Amino acid sequence: MKRVTGIGGIFFQARNAPALRAWYRAHLGIDVQDWGGTSFRWAEGASTGNGSTVWSISPAGNDSYAPSAAPFMVNYRVDNLDALLDALRAEGCHVIGSEASEYGKFGWVLDPEGNKVELWEPPTGQ
Repeated sequence: MKRVTGIGGIFFQARNAPALRAWYRAHLGIDVQDWGGTSFRWAEGASTGNGSTVWSISPAGNDSYAPSAAPFMVNYRVDNLDALLDALRAEGCHVIGSEASEYGKFGWVLDPEGNKVELWEPPTGQ
């Protein structure tokens, strides 16, 4: 079973999110949207379709990465979330939940240092 197939997103918090977003826009040319980030489009091999990597800055102090205390979270693309979460549980990893939405299936696990890791199975065709 393949596990991680790519990076689906990089999310981090900032003390002054609007100013940091503006800096990335002005100095690195990142097209930061009103929602706080951007989506970098890319193409995979013809058999797997196209995809994207989300990059996003949010205000510091929210608990979106809880139970981790880290101000960041990496989202990894996976092919089969349910099978991977089962394997991680069997290996003794601390899986902290999962959910499905219109954006695909999401699952979360804590790494050995307590960082929240997001696993994402995109919807079919994305």
